[in-house]
Amino acid sequence: CTHYLFIVVVAVNSTLLTINAGDYIFYTDWAWTSFTVFSISQTLMLCVGATYYLTFTGVPGTATYYGLIMTVYTWVAKGAWFALGYPYDFIVTPIWLPSAMLLDLAYWATKKNKHSLILFGGVLVGISLPLFNMVNLITVADPLETAFKYPRPTLPPYMTPIEPQVGKFYNSPVALGAGAGAVLAVTFTALGCKLNTW
Repeated sequence: CTHYLFIVVVAVNSTLLTINAGDYIFYTDWAWTSFTVFSISQTLMLCVGATYYLTFTGVPGTATYYGLIMTVYTWVAKGAWFALGYPYDFIVTPIWLPSAMLLDLAYWATKKNKHSLILFGGVLVGISLPLFNMVNLITVADPLETAFKYPRPTLPPYMTPIEPQVGKFYNSPVALGAGAGAVLAVTFTALGCKLNTW
C-alpha cells in the first residue's frame, strides 16, 4: 500500500512539472515549436517516473496506473483555466495513458526483462506520445481565432498575437517530436531503471 501511495506522490509532482506542457495552444505564435519541445519534457516525466515504479513493484500495469494519476490530476488542475474563462474545448490535457500502456506491454511481453523495457518501451513511448498528443491537439478550437476571442489575461492587449509566426519546426512537429523522443526516451527509461539500483 505504501508503495502505491509513493506512486501517487511522484505522479502528482511530475504532473505539476508538466502542467503547462499541454498548453501548446497558449503559445500561439510558436505552437508547433512548443509542441516539439514539450513532447520531450512530457516523455521525460512519464518515462522516468513510470519506469521507476514499474521496475520497483515489478507488476505490469503500474506504468498505466502512474499515467492515469497524472491524467486525472491534470484534469483537476486545468479547472483553473476553465475558471479563468477559457472555453472547455480550448483546454488541452496531454495524453499519457496510451504511451504508459505501451511501456507496460513491453515489460510484460518480454517477461519483465529490464533491458527490453528500456529499449523497446522507451522507443514506443518516444514515438507514440507526440502522435497521440497531436491527435488530441487538432480536436480543440482554432488557436488563432480563440486567441483573439479570449486574450490571455496576463498579457496586455497590444501583445495579443496578430499573425502566427512560422517556427523552424513548423513543417513536421510530430516527426521531430517522435524522432527525438524515440532516441531520448531510451535514456529516460534507463534512468528510471537506474533509480532502483542506487
